[in-house]
Amino acid sequence: MKPEDQQQIYNAVMRYCRSIDRLDMDLVRSAYHPDGIDNHTRFSGPIDSFITWVTGALGRFDGTMHIVGNHFVEGDGKVAVSEAYGTAVHWGQPANDPKWNFTSGFRYVDHFAKRDGQWAIVERWAVREWTRSEAGRFMRKEGEGPSPSRDRDDIVYKLKHRLQLGNYERVCPGRLPSSRVNTSVRLS
Repeated sequence: MKPEDQQQIYNAVMRYCRSIDRLDMDLVRSAYHPDGIDNHTRFSGPIDSFITWVTGALGRFDGTMHIVGNHFVEGDGKVAVSEAYGTAVHWGQPANDPKWNFTSGFRYVDHFAKRDGQWAIVERWAVREWTRSEAGRFMRKEGEGPSPSRDRDDIVYKLKHRLQLGNYERVCPGRLPSSRVNTSVRLS
């Protein structure tokens, strides 16, 4: 498999993680082919139904952070199997409730296909390996500084827009980050 194909697959996995943590469902959709299927804990079905389900499921949390470690791809230039090991941290209220405060170890086992020159997910199996309670373990940020936003007002979108980088318009046509500025973040 060509390195550029492996990189495009890796980028799709990373794009998915960013989009889930930022609740950017247009970007989630861009990681899948239009007929893509997702199999998660408590959900299996087509990508459009997954987006509806995951929007509601993740919207109940104050935040999530999906971190991918090992990533291995095998394929023939037309189809590929991608296996990514990672952890997903979830936090919410009440802070002492393990239902809203946990970390999971997972593997994304993905069937990728290259169509019209683009690699995207045909079917994903989000395999939950383990879950650990984080109830009562989270604390507030230590002081002032950049803060996250679970939407397109996050600093990463604002910086990409300011530098005119990326495919924001292609992935999210007609939708630019709002002019609302997070005063704890400086873009000078």
